[in-house]
Amino acid sequence: MALQNIGASNRDDAFYRYKMPRMITKIEGRGNGIKTNIVNMVDIAKALARPASYTTKYFGCELGAQSKFDEKTGISLVNGAHDTAKLAGLLEVFIKKYVQCYGCGNPETEILISKTQMISLKCAACGFVSDADMRDKLTTFILKNPPEQKKGGKDKKAMRRAEKERLKEGEAADEEQKKLKKDAKKKDGASSKESTAKGSKKKATAAGSDEDHSTSPTHSRDGDHAAADEEEDDDDVQWQTDTSIEAAKQRMQEQLSAATAEMVMLSTEETEKKKKQATHKDGTDNGSAKEIPVEKPAVTKPSPYEKLVGDIKASLGSGPTPTQLKAVLASSTLPPQDVMNALLEALFDGVGKGFAKEVVKNKKYLAAAVPDEGAQTLLVQAIEAFGGKCNPEALKEVPVVLKALYDGDILEEETIVDWYNAAVAAGKDSQAVKNAKLFVEWLQSAESEEEDDE
Repeated sequence: MALQNIGASNRDDAFYRYKMPRMITKIEGRGNGIKTNIVNMVDIAKALARPASYTTKYFGCELGAQSKFDEKTGISLVNGAHDTAKLAGLLEVFIKKYVQCYGCGNPETEILISKTQMISLKCAACGFVSDADMRDKLTTFILKNPPEQKKGGKDKKAMRRAEKERLKEGEAADEEQKKLKKDAKKKDGASSKESTAKGSKKKATAAGSDEDHSTSPTHSRDGDHAAADEEEDDDDVQWQTDTSIEAAKQRMQEQLSAATAEMVMLSTEETEKKKKQATHKDGTDNGSAKEIPVEKPAVTKPSPYEKLVGDIKASLGSGPTPTQLKAVLASSTLPPQDVMNALLEALFDGVGKGFAKEVVKNKKYLAAAVPDEGAQTLLVQAIEAFGGKCNPEALKEVPVVLKALYDGDILEEETIVDWYNAAVAAGKDSQAVKNAKLFVEWLQSAESEEEDDE
């Protein structure tokens, strides 16, 4: 079954999570009895979380034709012959008026009918209440046929998970195709590099002498350029040998290999130190000269935590799969909390505004690192720790980050609420905990509303 994004404004978003089937129509009958049958109206209505009778009635109102939906057979009929494109356009208008939130555009809304017979849409994501236009003809039909009460939160989440599993199969197929394309490009690039390397080697062997082979390739190229410049300026320059220590060091670096030059430099430095010490002792009185110990610069080794952050960043630079990154995390001997903190620091170090978008972008890596409920707790605590040292702009987006992880089924509602309650009970006064308060209150209010509906 072909799927498309819900809402015309989200048509080109490849990562949009709300999908619905493409409309399929069939024209039946002839003459005055010709009718258009919307074959998959029931499936479309389920995806929109609206009764199929609403969409069928809306088509009839907008087209000025009789329409009928049979609850038993699920057949949706509109009198007259109508193009699929025309009906699909009317469906987009219906979605904009009676499905999408007027505030954030999220299609996860619920139709509410007030005591004064006013219709409104309540968004489950942002909580915004949108008032429907009561001048529309469909509102009379909705008031006469109010929607059924919504299902419990567990049933909704199960439906969302089933939809996610269905979409993951398509994403896995896309990743395999991308890998095959990358491998093909790498092979083509490697073959072209080998051919150019062989050509350059042949040119170097033809132009170089036996002395050039003893030096490194970089030195030989520098020598060729220097020789060309010297030949051009031979007529105007009178050459002389500079016997100073600096000139001797420079000549040694140019003529000898890197390792040999380093050895000679050490020997010259030692002789210079001995000369300085001798002149210093001769120029001072007896007993007044004191040798000053030379302090060696301290070399700080990176801590195991910093090393793990560096390893994760190096792995991310090569575009690893979630399984490969999980293997890097498993190889560390640090405590699980430190490993999770290092993962967040490597993924989002330096991120400011747009923190939530980066979390969605790297969602697959976070999902691989959170296989169970214990890991969920580690992830929430890592977000709290990261909030203590991140950019202030990123800290403002902590509630949006938690919602993105909740929508992506990486964090459960119980884990987020338990973490927040424990932080408040412990007297933690971090800004991350304060910012998360709004999202936790939204979770708790949504849960209480579901219990009241049940």
